[in-house]
Amino acid sequence: MKVMRLADSGNPGHLVEATLPDPQPAPGQVVVRIVAAGVTPTELEWYPTTHDASGAPRTGAVPSHEFSGTIASLGSDVHDFTLGQSVFGMNDWFSPGALAELCLTEASSLAPAPITIGAIEAASVPIGALTAWQGLFEHGHLHPGDRVLIHGGAGSVGHFAVQIAHLHGAHVIATASPSNFALVQQLGADELIDYHATRFEDAVTEPVDIVFDTVGGDVLLRSLPLLKPGRFAVTIASDKEGNQDPRVQHAFFIVKPHQRQLMEIAALIDTGKLRTLVDSVVPFNEAEKAYTGKIPNRAGHGKIVVAVSPAATV
Repeated sequence: MKVMRLADSGNPGHLVEATLPDPQPAPGQVVVRIVAAGVTPTELEWYPTTHDASGAPRTGAVPSHEFSGTIASLGSDVHDFTLGQSVFGMNDWFSPGALAELCLTEASSLAPAPITIGAIEAASVPIGALTAWQGLFEHGHLHPGDRVLIHGGAGSVGHFAVQIAHLHGAHVIATASPSNFALVQQLGADELIDYHATRFEDAVTEPVDIVFDTVGGDVLLRSLPLLKPGRFAVTIASDKEGNQDPRVQHAFFIVKPHQRQLMEIAALIDTGKLRTLVDSVVPFNEAEKAYTGKIPNRAGHGKIVVAVSPAATV
């Protein structure tokens, strides 16, 4: 199979096309024929990209761990999927990713793809939507009526967090660029803060129940005084990993695959209650541009997606 992998040239952002053996599923696993893959640009710098699960240095990693595609082969004990079925999901960060014609994953990390959107849009969903879901419910303990401050409301995670919090009856405050104000308001934000012109801590006039940080830098620490006593801050910013501040350690989490949550997310998409945003689409042979930021005419919101198959459609 063809893959795009990190070059072993010492250039951490350089991807090269290569050929690897087709993966074979063990019990409990499936192989997905990839149609499209979602991109997290900072992934090339993450620990699981540069090291294997034992801590040893890793070379030639295949990035992108969220995808849409069809079932190519099944492990001996997998009975919930059929060959050729359209699916979407994510796989383990230490495994070869989805910038490849075929991707190996656990069957429990997949769900049937939404039927109302195309493969490109489906590939933009799993990591962003699962991160928002797990951040709000499992780590933020969201309840109806909560006041939720979401940093980066138009981003690949933030736009899902805004919608899910709104659907659950929260009062949503989101930071965004003014060019995205109308969009984020349509997604469910009740208050908008221009992070270019205003310090968010000056604009938030009442304490909040949840802070959801997708931005990084000093945003989380500046947000903590805004929290009600006993409520929760969550962050997914990669620069927080390894930070020794106990408040940051408690807030930081990494998304995990979850089949049931993916199925609920797909149902929300198919009933028109949840939408995904695609920033731009990059062809497979130009996948490196998705990580270097050298993509022209970006939308400025949502997810970058690589069309692995020429047949990939929005």
